[in-house]
Amino acid sequence: MNHQVALSFEDGITRFISCAEHETVADAAYKARINIPLDCRDGACGTCKSFCESGDYDGGDYIDDALSDEEADAGYALPCQMMPRSDLVLQISGTSEAAKTGPATHQATVTEVRHHSDSTIGLTLELDDRDALAFLPGQYVNVAVPGADCTRSYSFSTAPSDKHVSFLVRYTPGGAMSEYLKQRAKPGDRVEFTGPMGGFFLREVNRRALFLAGGTGLAPILSMLDTLRESGLERPVHLVYGVTEDADLVEVDRLREHAEALERFTFDTCVASPDSDHPNKGYVTAFVGPEHLADGDVDVYLCGPPPMVDAVRADLAERGITPAHFHFEKFNPAGVGA
Repeated sequence: MNHQVALSFEDGITRFISCAEHETVADAAYKARINIPLDCRDGACGTCKSFCESGDYDGGDYIDDALSDEEADAGYALPCQMMPRSDLVLQISGTSEAAKTGPATHQATVTEVRHHSDSTIGLTLELDDRDALAFLPGQYVNVAVPGADCTRSYSFSTAPSDKHVSFLVRYTPGGAMSEYLKQRAKPGDRVEFTGPMGGFFLREVNRRALFLAGGTGLAPILSMLDTLRESGLERPVHLVYGVTEDADLVEVDRLREHAEALERFTFDTCVASPDSDHPNKGYVTAFVGPEHLADGDVDVYLCGPPPMVDAVRADLAERGITPAHFHFEKFNPAGVGA
């Protein structure tokens, strides 16, 4: 039986390889022409030491000088010895360039351009090589703007298993991608993107989780929720989704569907504008209660513009809460997503 191993490099690039249960990760990477750091190949030097974000494996044989018991207990392993028992996510020490690899490039066709609101546009693509694309829920790609010599970064809003891939784009007047999607985009257009990239992705849900999304920062959260709906959810997950104006709230029906299908998933929406007709006026931090933070025994996933990310971090510090894990992604609506 083969397992999928995600190799996450220090420069944000993620490459996926197939590894048999009785094959070491290093050997599988070598077959895929990805040269992860190696010296001895027999568990003696520790050069390939990596952190396992998720998954189960046989750590193999090695000496203490290469990997201490404390490091092994903390989740570190040696790819030259480890053999997977499930899919794995590994943080590799070094860049993708040093490993003589890089982001994959994919060609796709536009199948839908959906104007959710004046502020948010949905883009759906059908890939020429869908089976060749693997990503972790929450990751992003760099999309080449058709007819322009530039790229923009967008997180997937669909699960890795979906046949098509989708993104949420914040409309910015004058923005290269924004104006393409508003003025010219149509089904049949050809699009190219590279990736996946990023360290913001869903880990194993071993405790309560709190998702916080601002604007189109909802996209990676939707990918995570789609994935949890497929795999099942045993721990409570609560989402607070905040926007600036009432019209900016999108995909709420999809969130309701997730709440109906996942017994342990709940969500709130809020609108910052004081002129809003929404019952929850204010920023996301106002709608995070003690029950969502569990005195710090919580994994927090946060995606939004820099001021929102900074505000959440300040709010947690003021409350004296240090989450068990805090994963966040900042985006700049005027630059990256324009």
